Amino acid sequence: MNYLPQTKKPASSPVIWLLLDDRAGNRSQCLGVAGALGLPYEIRELIYGLRGKLPNMVLGSSFAGLSPESASTLTPPWPDLVIAAGRRTAPVSRKIKKLSGGDTKIVQVMWPGGAGNDEFDLIAIPNHDNAPPHTNTIQMTGAPHGMTSEFLATEKARGLDAIKHLPEPRIALIVGGSTKNRTFTPEMGRELGTMASDLAQAENGGLLVTTSRRSGDAGDALINAISVPAEIHRWGDDGENPYSTYIASADAIIVTGDSMSMCSEACAGTGPVYIYAPDDLITPKHKRLHDELINLGYARRFDGTFDAWQHKPLNAANDVAAAIQKLL
Repeated sequence: MNYLPQTKKPASSPVIWLLLDDRAGNRSQCLGVAGALGLPYEIRELIYGLRGKLPNMVLGSSFAGLSPESASTLTPPWPDLVIAAGRRTAPVSRKIKKLSGGDTKIVQVMWPGGAGNDEFDLIAIPNHDNAPPHTNTIQMTGAPHGMTSEFLATEKARGLDAIKHLPEPRIALIVGGSTKNRTFTPEMGRELGTMASDLAQAENGGLLVTTSRRSGDAGDALINAISVPAEIHRWGDDGENPYSTYIASADAIIVTGDSMSMCSEACAGTGPVYIYAPDDLITPKHKRLHDELINLGYARRFDGTFDAWQHKPLNAANDVAAAIQKLL
């Protein structure tokens, strides 16, 4: 999602490329940082070929992991700055810097995979990665995103008509799903749908539910367990996914703990955030993020109870953008 409109490029503005691949979390982090930076940018879409799965140690600084069509879009004149996120983008950023004769500054969000790290001008690493500090790294809480207060206000106003029939409090239920190492089971889905329904019923409220492409059968089980007034968007339904509208409009948010980006975006506002994170669904890295968010007062574990509390907005994009400004 392109959170913020781009403005006309001033004569003195640096040329900025965003390298965006097919992972929604990577895209949202890049776009969030670019939005916080507030400068015009150009998007380069990365499409990986078979060699894109190779380790970065093998790929080095190269376009070898890209499809020929994608590599053909990366041509001079080279930009002043590249912003990218995720391991597979790292060889591409390094190659652009090499082809520019070192003139292009490259910024990586998240740990780039352990190869060529010294070539990056800035690496923004979430605390839950437990990466060693270095002169070109900064630490951050959670994942950067573009859900600013202005964006949330716009989304809330835009979606009001679709949800105004629901009783308050309106509780968003943001559902991810299975990951490479963990399975979101139908049993978990039923449990979460039942717990969320019971909570909404106890508070005389309604639910704003959206599932993801990773929800699978568990998402269906969750939806079937909902027994209170609700607006439900199942992954694959026609129309725009109301994910950001639900986050902006909710009086409280329940989010599954399988996505760093979803947990961070859920904390973009100031209302209560509850993380559903059974042991079998989350990795140790996810748990470190949850513990950090809870210890800092951004979230609580979801145990089926409700309390109207508030926290300050969370967005690591502001910290990354400030560090980039120093580079420029």
